Amino acid sequence: MADPSKGFQPFIPASQSPAEFTAKAIVLGILFGLLFGASTVYLGLRAGLTVSASIPIAVLAISVLKRLGGSTILENNIVQTIGSAGESVAGGVVFTIPALIFLLPDGPKYFSYTQITMLAFAGGILGVLMMVPLRRALIVKEHGVLPYPEGTACAEVLVAGERGGQLATLVFSGLGIGALWKSLSWTFNIFRQEIGHSLARTSQFPNATLNVDISPEYLGVGYVIGPRIAGTMFAGGVLSWLVLLPLLSLLGAAITTPFPPIHPNFANNPATGLPFLISEMSPGQIWSAYIRYIGAGAVLAAGLITLTRTLPTIIASAREGLKGFGAGSAAAPLRTDRDMPLAVVLVGSLLLALFLAVTPGLPTQGNILVSVLIVLFGFFFATVSSRITGLIGSSSNPISGMTIATLIITCMIFVALGWTGDVYGPVALSVGAIVCIAAANAGNTSQDLKTGYIVGATPVYQQMGLAIGVVTSAFVIGMTVLYMHQVFGIGSADVPAPQATLMATLIKGLLSQNLPWGLVLVGVFIAVTLELCGIHSLSFAVGAYLPIATTAPIFAGGLVRWWVERKTGEKSDSDLSAGTLFSSGLIAGGSLAGILYAILVGADWLRPFQYVGEMLPALRAEDAFGQLAGAALFFALAVVLVRFAQRKV
Repeated sequence: MADPSKGFQPFIPASQSPAEFTAKAIVLGILFGLLFGASTVYLGLRAGLTVSASIPIAVLAISVLKRLGGSTILENNIVQTIGSAGESVAGGVVFTIPALIFLLPDGPKYFSYTQITMLAFAGGILGVLMMVPLRRALIVKEHGVLPYPEGTACAEVLVAGERGGQLATLVFSGLGIGALWKSLSWTFNIFRQEIGHSLARTSQFPNATLNVDISPEYLGVGYVIGPRIAGTMFAGGVLSWLVLLPLLSLLGAAITTPFPPIHPNFANNPATGLPFLISEMSPGQIWSAYIRYIGAGAVLAAGLITLTRTLPTIIASAREGLKGFGAGSAAAPLRTDRDMPLAVVLVGSLLLALFLAVTPGLPTQGNILVSVLIVLFGFFFATVSSRITGLIGSSSNPISGMTIATLIITCMIFVALGWTGDVYGPVALSVGAIVCIAAANAGNTSQDLKTGYIVGATPVYQQMGLAIGVVTSAFVIGMTVLYMHQVFGIGSADVPAPQATLMATLIKGLLSQNLPWGLVLVGVFIAVTLELCGIHSLSFAVGAYLPIATTAPIFAGGLVRWWVERKTGEKSDSDLSAGTLFSSGLIAGGSLAGILYAILVGADWLRPFQYVGEMLPALRAEDAFGQLAGAALFFALAVVLVRFAQRKV
């Protein structure tokens, strides 16, 4: 077969060497990495999912650097490369590391700033290193075969740099509107944060619940992922909250004894002194005690099925990766083909393993086997992540499935070795966390290298930039995660950390060998049923595990995109559109306003702001008027999104 990369010419040819790895590009990239890393922490802890930040960072880089005296396309590329590392590392962190809180009965011993930062650093650097030997195989040799949708769209933004002002206006507009909306509802408490209703336990359809968190970031996420994925996620929420919840409530009315598993976080019923009966539980308690395990089983099966479906990809990627480690060239490479030396990759990987084994305070300290597992799993799933990203993009990359597979294998090894006590939970979680972060950043790295390949960047500068982005963003990511926990408590309604809760549930159940397999298997076969119907089950399973208050506004965002595409007659899979740029701003603005709200709460400065909302109590009332007002305002936000999405770019 002919090499599809033959004859390809990048935008900046290898014979030219414009300014690239400059101080202003590095500093601006670091600042964007800190900004989007912090906002991703908030979004991941709230919603359990993230979206790629490469395109909005590229747009903002063009705009900001123009105001700083101009820049080259390669400098703009370095900014988005460094900045995007913060977003990918943050996603891997919030999916896993907060699970440490739930694993130990005597409190979160390992959940400290140092531990979070060190694990983020190790996973992020491992992801960059493992992608180096894969670049020629996946980016160069398969150019034209692997589309890398987000990386290609980001290159389009950079090449069209003269349009950066217009594109940046869309992102800045979304950021401002998202931040304003979130501040009015959270900080100033002018209108409701959530609308919806649960039917009474005594009704014919007991405890059926439909809530909508009217946050701009969820609306933006729904628009970015599109109507098909958003609708599939919402369908999972409908199953959990409008099918399984009333069904369990109907059956529970006839059960007169506590039904296992007894949720350890529920206090006994004060009237009886015994654990709650199903008939005495609130909808949220029923979801936590029973439906959550069904959702976990669905995610578990869907993640493994997704990995199995990509088995040929996994084998091909691993083969190419091993070839990459053995590749070498005596001739001096062109500027556009200069990679980080493979000796650095090998030595760096060994030093990371040693770092994990000897660093005091880390759960992996003194455990050489665990360090070896991390490097092996890290290489394996970095190759998988990089290739899958090339097919479907990093926002749709099934990182959760890879992490679940890592945890299952790790826990099985631990059980075989007799490592089944509580102390081994954080150790297993550390393996999964570092592999998750490495896989997330490897996928992001491959997208950035694809962008660089198209525009003519120098790969070694991008790889160095990614390492800088990992190291600098890790410090702020750890600070943000810990602060959110100190203010709200991770696992609370404000920051439920659904993905991390899932990881903790699986680890505790696997190591103690008391996972409620009946409920888990119900979820497993729900996923199998969907696959037999020809439906990819991962999005559905994630929706079944998340609160419906999260999936409903995401579905609303998907409906907005469907309406815009129907109205304009333009349906494009490209991530470069007015709607996606404005939605990226909504996500970042809403998330940053949420972090600002947390700062005000932590500093006890919120009260003066909320006097404003007390002047308009009707808009945030629990009655029908407050609900309708919230719905009308959310509809107005959707209309604003429609108007911006119809603009030409």
